[in-house]
Amino acid sequence: MDLIDFKILTILQNKARIPNVEIARQIKMAPSAVLERIKKLEARGIIEGYEVRLNPEWFNSSLVAFIQVRLRDASANKSTGKDLAKIEEIQEIHNISGADCLLIKLRTTDIATLEKILSEKITSRKNVKSVKTHISLCIFKETARIALTEPDPVQ
Repeated sequence: MDLIDFKILTILQNKARIPNVEIARQIKMAPSAVLERIKKLEARGIIEGYEVRLNPEWFNSSLVAFIQVRLRDASANKSTGKDLAKIEEIQEIHNISGADCLLIKLRTTDIATLEKILSEKITSRKNVKSVKTHISLCIFKETARIALTEPDPVQ
């Protein structure tokens, strides 16, 4: 990756739907060259995809909960994580250090629905020993952006 790729990625992180012509104008390159660079960044897996961020309140999903999951068999955390990933309300699952094995972030409607998801979809699984749930009262920042550090120029 060079400085031009970095500039393209910075622009795309700020506005993923920006037209290719506008990116080209901002970095003073031909649109075809910019498109070729974007395709290479996608092919290399640097750009994994493009997502639309929806307002959760419009879809009755404003309750955010973080759930620490302790497993009976920690060696099965990968298969349990993949199994839990099928639950639509779960947005993230992390394998974490410490006594708990998995950390889940989910969005749902309300406490009653959260309780139902916990009992029917999470704690009912064979390998789940216990859960500890934390409900978010307020979100100050939520993003999928990655802090980009400008590469050193080649000398």
